[in-house]
Amino acid sequence: MRTVFVDTLYWIALLVASDPWKAKALAARSRLGEVRLLTTEEVFLEVLTALSGLGTHYRQAGVQLVEAMRRVSEVEVAHQSHVSFDNGLGLYRMRPDKSYSMVDCISMVTMRQRGITEILTNDHHFEQEGFVVLIR
Repeated sequence: MRTVFVDTLYWIALLVASDPWKAKALAARSRLGEVRLLTTEEVFLEVLTALSGLGTHYRQAGVQLVEAMRRVSEVEVAHQSHVSFDNGLGLYRMRPDKSYSMVDCISMVTMRQRGITEILTNDHHFEQEGFVVLIR
């Protein structure tokens, strides 16, 4: 089964009713059909950080999302570790001319390690690294 990586933008679009990417994110996911989804604990860290200032409702929704995705068999959540940090730091170090976040670097390395080419995001940084961005 094909695996697609899921970035922060997608998870936030699912949760935040007024998110400008919501409709496009849902449409992109619908077009994929049956796929396995991969994300990382670092991505969830970024999601929870983004939701932290939006009030109690979104903080709770974020926690519920993370807990649910950790139990769903169609979603794999790669664990953060010293190794994932060091691997991401290696890419971060090699791209001083880019504005990639550390979480993006960890995601890119994880995708390469797993042979994943598609990502549910609109972030052009992934295109710069040769990945296929699915939310337009």
